[in-house]
Amino acid sequence: MKLHSKMIALAAAFAAMSAQAQVAAPADDAAARAALAKQAGDTDQTQQILQQTLTAVDKSYSLIKKGSYQLTYDVNYTYIGQEKIDTDLASGTATLFSIENDNSHTITNTFSLDYGLQDNLTGNLTLPVVSKYSQTATVDGVSDTVGDVSLGVRYQPFSLQRDLPTLTVTGRLSLPTGTSPFKVIAGSGLASGAGVTALTGGLNVNKIVDPVALFGSMNLTYSLPAKHLDQALDSNVLHQVRPGMSFGFGAGFAYALSYAITTSVSFQESISAASKLSFDNGNVANTATQTAAIMSFGMGYRVSPKTTVNTSVGIGLTANSPNVSIDVTMPLAL
Repeated sequence: MKLHSKMIALAAAFAAMSAQAQVAAPADDAAARAALAKQAGDTDQTQQILQQTLTAVDKSYSLIKKGSYQLTYDVNYTYIGQEKIDTDLASGTATLFSIENDNSHTITNTFSLDYGLQDNLTGNLTLPVVSKYSQTATVDGVSDTVGDVSLGVRYQPFSLQRDLPTLTVTGRLSLPTGTSPFKVIAGSGLASGAGVTALTGGLNVNKIVDPVALFGSMNLTYSLPAKHLDQALDSNVLHQVRPGMSFGFGAGFAYALSYAITTSVSFQESISAASKLSFDNGNVANTATQTAAIMSFGMGYRVSPKTTVNTSVGIGLTANSPNVSIDVTMPLAL
């Protein structure tokens, strides 16, 4: 009984880890820094799989039972800030020199509904509601809108076996229901979605070594091109964006301090290949490869046998990552 309680406590730590890579490669550096922010349908695979694995030690599979529902609420805050130097050296001397500050504060409320299709197969629907404040040299405003809705599945090919790792295969389809970054004023930063349809496949592995739980994950994302655009970028008009593929991986561990409190440490990185930008005048440009990484520190508190509140703080490790990310996750009763 004590071992079962401790394993449940370990589950709290996993839900605190939120560092998912953006499914679409951004078209500029400002968007790239939002790559790991919780956006349109983003859901941390490690968080989903391991939370349920550790709270289901009495079942042959760790996913929710066939015909069961589970509703989860997640609120995430992300801050992105940068300073840009604007200078003109066309004449050989600096005729213009200024420092511009770009800041973005984003709060994403995500409601996630899981349904047990089979004991080892779970369907998932996520609905994010995004509130974003952006302050740049050209825009100072707030946007409140729905993000990208996503549909997902999680599948466990093998039943749980003592002393062996648990393997889960995941898949997700993200739909461009949010405000596209390719259909807003360039540089405004008020987009709430990726602007493209994306398909993500992933693999999660976890193993409990009481009182520690180890985990790792990897995923690959392919995005369809965004066509028929009409976005002005300087003197050109953007006509089409073909995002590059994105590869993500992560690892970490959780430690049970007691039957009610757990802590966790995790690392997540995403590498997005260059995107191809096509303009209406026939010009074509490629963005640079983007790399975003976050180190997260989490804590879970078991309020009741059925309710665990999880929190985490993520710190960006690269120039393309959010400066800071704060996340709170909790289950909701249906």
